Amino acid sequence: MIIETNSAKETFELGKRLGEKAVAGQIYTLNGDLGTGKTVFTQGVAVGLGIKEPVNSPTFTIVQEYEDGRLPFYHFDVYRIGDIEEMEEIGYDDYFFGKGICLIEWAELIEELLPESIIAITIEKNPEKGFDYRKITIDGLAKTEME
Repeated sequence: MIIETNSAKETFELGKRLGEKAVAGQIYTLNGDLGTGKTVFTQGVAVGLGIKEPVNSPTFTIVQEYEDGRLPFYHFDVYRIGDIEEMEEIGYDDYFFGKGICLIEWAELIEELLPESIIAITIEKNPEKGFDYRKITIDGLAKTEME
């Protein structure tokens, strides 16, 4: 499924819709270059889950836990992971196979740890279509699951 957005607000709203429909056990991978809107999208997911506290990228902590929504939300940023063993040290499988949802930025760096049934999200810019234009590709989720 490909969805085009033309503002940060639209990207946020798409994330929010995804968060509202999310079910326990889902793992979302979020890929895109720096500045494409991954954090804005993630903040929307958190609001859709009913999380009230501010959500920022957990760049230096690898994972940030949010427990105050309708489901626990585990936000990973594995950009700075040096070795796959770091994921084992934080007990990644407890998150991946727990009662919440996981959203993993830069997931291609830990690809070998990911289960088969992930929902892959890629956010891309296209300056020719405008500064705020984003092409968001979602694989592993039927369009009906977003409605």
